[in-house]
Amino acid sequence: MRYDKFTALDWTAWQPKERATLMFILRDEQILLIHKKRGLGAGKINGPGGRLEAGETPLAAAIRETQEEICVTPTGIRPAGELLFQFVDGFSIHGYVFTATGFTGEPQETDEALPTWRPTAALPYHQMWADDRIWMPLLLAGRPFTARFLFQDDLMLGCEVDL
Repeated sequence: MRYDKFTALDWTAWQPKERATLMFILRDEQILLIHKKRGLGAGKINGPGGRLEAGETPLAAAIRETQEEICVTPTGIRPAGELLFQFVDGFSIHGYVFTATGFTGEPQETDEALPTWRPTAALPYHQMWADDRIWMPLLLAGRPFTARFLFQDDLMLGCEVDL
């Protein structure tokens, strides 16, 4: 899907205003998702994650955010892909996506998120960001990706995926 405003963006010179992470823990054909309670994406189903703090690596941020949001520490972590989001209001974010094959602790609800295990074959895309249905199958197949998206609020206006 391409959109004239999307193709007008110079992605080679693009710089995000913020950097963030997402972590998806996979187990027995299930994925640990969250119902996000606050912040960007509040009310949507997503993976634990959030913004990088000053001097923090994406991996360290992904682990910290998962610990803060659902009280578990992911293990067997691998980078899965990168997501570049430009919003028409000027906001932009570079997301680093990770998967994990295990964890320590027990998933718990916090003031930020309600954890929920979902079958990987039946993801609730209707409750997720519009871009998730484009790159999530790649993540589940173990295929690295970089994807660029243009959004107006919750509406995806365009996208491009590199494998």
